[in-house]
Amino acid sequence: MLAYAGLFASALIAATILPMQSEAVLVALILQGDHPVATLLIVATLGNVLGAVLNWALGRFLLRFSHRRWFPASQAQLARAEGWYRRFGRWSLLGSWVPVIGDPITVVAGVLREPLPSFLLLVTLAKAFRYVFLALIALAWI
Repeated sequence: MLAYAGLFASALIAATILPMQSEAVLVALILQGDHPVATLLIVATLGNVLGAVLNWALGRFLLRFSHRRWFPASQAQLARAEGWYRRFGRWSLLGSWVPVIGDPITVVAGVLREPLPSFLLLVTLAKAFRYVFLALIALAWI
């Protein structure tokens, strides 16, 4: 149970304000072989999606705090993510797994009032795909 809690926390934090490598935690747990891979994938995805939802809420309701240190994206990251979002629309959320730009995209989705249902669908697909890909690589090592 502690492993799942740690994985969930690392995935949630990785998608929000602190640097965290949830991928490394997931791969380590898969290589350890003590937990069902499907359960690990579900836990990691849920944590990471919840973190993205927190970013969406920050963008939607707390953008006025974007200059604060704890805000999950710098002004430059927000500007770059907004450019992506304006160019590709909600489909840019499929890039929410990408390091550096993914988290700001989720903030910008909130700023630009992306409806939560479509946000959840696209972000869940993107983040789950990343974890499944990593799991397949890890399983190939075993």
